[in-house]
Amino acid sequence: MTSAISAIIDGKIIPTAAGAPIPVIDPASEETIVEIAEAEPALVDRAVASARRAFETGPWRRMDVESRQAVLRACADAIDGATDELAALECANTGIPIGQVRDRQVARSAYNFRFFADYIGQATAELYEQDPNYLTFVRREPVGVAALISPWNAPIALGSMKIASAIAFGNSCVIKPAEQAPLGVNLLVELLQKAGVPAGVVNLLNGRGATTGDQLVRHDDVDLVSFTGGTATGRAIMAAAGAGLKPATMELGGKSANIIFDTADFDQALDAALLSIFTTNGQQCLAGSRILVQRGIAGRFVEAFIARTKALRIGHPLEAGTEIGPLASRRHLDHVLGFVPVTERPGVHILTGGRRAPGFERGNYIEPTVVAVDSIDDRICQEEIFGPFAAVTVFDTAEEAYALANGTRFGLVSYVWSQDIATVMEAQDRLSSGIVWCNTPMMRELRAPFGGYRDSGVGAEGGRAGEAFYTRQKAVSIPRRPLTLRKLGMQQGA
Repeated sequence: MTSAISAIIDGKIIPTAAGAPIPVIDPASEETIVEIAEAEPALVDRAVASARRAFETGPWRRMDVESRQAVLRACADAIDGATDELAALECANTGIPIGQVRDRQVARSAYNFRFFADYIGQATAELYEQDPNYLTFVRREPVGVAALISPWNAPIALGSMKIASAIAFGNSCVIKPAEQAPLGVNLLVELLQKAGVPAGVVNLLNGRGATTGDQLVRHDDVDLVSFTGGTATGRAIMAAAGAGLKPATMELGGKSANIIFDTADFDQALDAALLSIFTTNGQQCLAGSRILVQRGIAGRFVEAFIARTKALRIGHPLEAGTEIGPLASRRHLDHVLGFVPVTERPGVHILTGGRRAPGFERGNYIEPTVVAVDSIDDRICQEEIFGPFAAVTVFDTAEEAYALANGTRFGLVSYVWSQDIATVMEAQDRLSSGIVWCNTPMMRELRAPFGGYRDSGVGAEGGRAGEAFYTRQKAVSIPRRPLTLRKLGMQQGA
């Protein structure tokens, strides 16, 4: 289906490298699609040097805004033109159903470039003129070379967000996709080169996080770091970046609460609860994995939720009707199944699922799983499972719901369902998370910051948040008129 690429440096594809081979596995068949040789330290140096050279001496950062906008929009058009190829690669590499990849992730990738093209055309600057003798204005300048590390669950959607926001403001970058799912990002970077991004502005390295990724983050010529992935890895990357005093944004894990009050629109809340945990095979940091239902509607809601969960269509991700595909890897399948109670225990009851999906001889298929959990202290409610695995807990009062929702070390997203405006306004104030979605499933407003609290990350992505991260401030003061200065070293009366 695709050829191996170890790196793209200075606009040139480097097919082989001296590093160890990394197998890229199709999660539906468990067969190797391709083996990619890991980029060794010398290639990391070359990629960073290319990005540094492009930043210091190339045309990109000095290009006028309208010309840079034109290139970003050409990137979006190139992605649109390769929709089917990108979707097929991403589907084969991640196991996400093809419709979700094409309609959401590929479309979002193109939109990321169009959004930042529009954004930089509307940028404004600060001017201070309170001092009668001076005008002071604040410029925002690109920082330099950005190390971008994208995740395996939505490689091109989230990788393109990092690339678009970094280069829109004049930076150069080196992107390293997750070693499990590099194929879509590889093609994406090729498309950007053909769309007119100057050589060296976007470079790519393939390799493992602990080797290639670590070398990239620690490289002396890397100025800032953006990572999306697991919390434990994020801690290590942020520590490495901090050692070099490099700014870093970390978009990490989640254990998001989906609060359904008895004043909710029942059908909307039911549809959205299914979407928020089962799309992308449940492998998304913003999944509504903890469903909190008020007691007045709990029996009816749980019964309907289980019936719909059992009816989800599990199948090959390329089949049009598939709603749940295979998990991304055998290792991850084992991780998710590791949360299924071996035996029933007090306060924890399996309502449906909890095993490998029958009827599949090969592939990382799992039955969508729903577990009733009485206490949020259980590990099912505290640790990120990252799969089609929902925990349901019943609450009585709003105060109890807020305590349950906030009772984890994560704080990425909260969902609130109620037709009572007072309840919604109280909930959005009381919930401790970086994003609160009220009466809606997942949505992204790119103008607003996307980031979490506590173990869900540091910093944010989005329009103004991206501008703040990928640029640095420079205050410039200019006298309004000639100054009368003290003349040091001259005798009075001379």
